[in-house]
Parts: sequence; structure tokens; C-alpha cells
Amino acid sequence: MEKSFYYPVSWRDAQRYKTLLNAKGVPYRIQSPVDLPVLEDGELAIVFPSIPLRLYAWVRTLFVRDGLRYPDFL
Repeated sequence: MEKSFYYPVSWRDAQRYKTLLNAKGVPYRIQSPVDLPVLEDGELAIVFPSIPLRLYAWVRTLFVRDGLRYPDFL
């Protein structure tokens, strides 16, 4: 999967987001600080490919902010 943007989330919140994203059929991967070193301790990244604008709007609403650009150096 190509990686376009991500949202850092706490380990505690990751399951809730995963459930909602799966129900909507949104493509994503979860990465740990080992995979994405810019994460803080206790965080996971929910990583997305480029997705259609309408779907991005739904994801943006779910996370209540814009996603962060996935780093090019990884």
C-alpha cells in the first residue's frame, strides 16, 4: 500500500478508530513507533493511501483534523 497521510493516535483509541474505519470500508494500515519513528511513546499511526476526496472528508471528520503527510524519508 502506498502511504500518503497518517493520524497519530493513542494505543487506547486505536481499536475504536479501527472498528469505525473497517465498518466504512476505508483502506488503512496501523504502524508502531518502530515503523514510523516520528511517533511519540504510547502512539500508533493509522496510515492511509491517497483516497477519494469524499472519503477523505469523512476520515477528516472522524479524526477532527487534517491528516499529517507521511514522511518521504521512510
